[in-house]
Amino acid sequence: MKNKSVIVIGAGVAGIEAASNIADQGYSVTLIEKKDVLGGNLTNYAKLFPNFADADDVKNNLINNLSTKKVEILKNNDITKLFFENDKWHAVNSQNQTYSADVALLTTGFTVFDAKRKEELGYGIYDNVITSLEFESMYKTGKITTKQGNIPKRIAFLNCVGRRDEKVGNHYCSRVCCINAVKQATEFKTLYPESEAYCFYMDIRMAGQFYEELYRKSQEENNVIYIRGRISEAAATIDNRIQIKTEDTLTGLPLKMTVDLLVLMVGMEASEATSNLSKQNEINGEYGFAKSLGLHGNDNKTTKKGLFLAGSCKRPLNIPEAIADARAAALQITQYLNNLQ
Repeated sequence: MKNKSVIVIGAGVAGIEAASNIADQGYSVTLIEKKDVLGGNLTNYAKLFPNFADADDVKNNLINNLSTKKVEILKNNDITKLFFENDKWHAVNSQNQTYSADVALLTTGFTVFDAKRKEELGYGIYDNVITSLEFESMYKTGKITTKQGNIPKRIAFLNCVGRRDEKVGNHYCSRVCCINAVKQATEFKTLYPESEAYCFYMDIRMAGQFYEELYRKSQEENNVIYIRGRISEAAATIDNRIQIKTEDTLTGLPLKMTVDLLVLMVGMEASEATSNLSKQNEINGEYGFAKSLGLHGNDNKTTKKGLFLAGSCKRPLNIPEAIADARAAALQITQYLNNLQ
């Protein structure tokens, strides 16, 4: 039975981990990635919450482990069509090449919200409004600066950009933006302790191990200031600073503040591949994510024979959750293949 095969579509955290675990069971595995590098969204980060682990170390450990397995890796390979025919799953790429296997595993992950859709916040209009991913890119260089090259004396982080937002049609919580804002504010204050850092939030959701501790330390040790309120408008001043307007909902008072840099914490959305491939196979759920059979015991299975899911193609997951979910999917696939006649 070990001559059975699996195609894994998407080589982010979940895809790499699942491919490694399935290969351990002796099955033929092909891992397909549309980009020229492995690691997915993990490649965008410098440090990871809540313990500031080096993102490159985590990524390299996953890739190094994968390299010891018998897994065929196909990069620069954008899968645009997935279908079941003659007891096989067939994945077709943009060059019309087809890869076939007994099982298909979707690990197509997520993309981030396009902050330009929130025009009132000034992203893409004003130089010193950036996203959390752009903050990460700067932090990798060891220096956070404005577009003009100056160290910000005052920085603001805005949570829930494009999330829990009826205007853009996204009512769900990404679950990672709050803790990521805490992490980035802490990183900024560690680099520049004399500067001011403010976090604007709807609710602080610290639902994870060590999350609450990091949130508390950011206030007690790094003097990060938290203001409950959603920024309604951002505009540039004559000296290229950003003036923001909000309401402190704890006091009920309007608030106007000028900052040197505004960081928009953009949340997770279903990737284009997730939306397209799940829709093709009628397993599409809310907001473009893929839909599993259920959260309790069947979260990696779908209504389609031999089609499985893992990672953030189902809903927003953090990295430890994605790794654990990939291992669960690998186990479910192994059981399925063992029983396949």
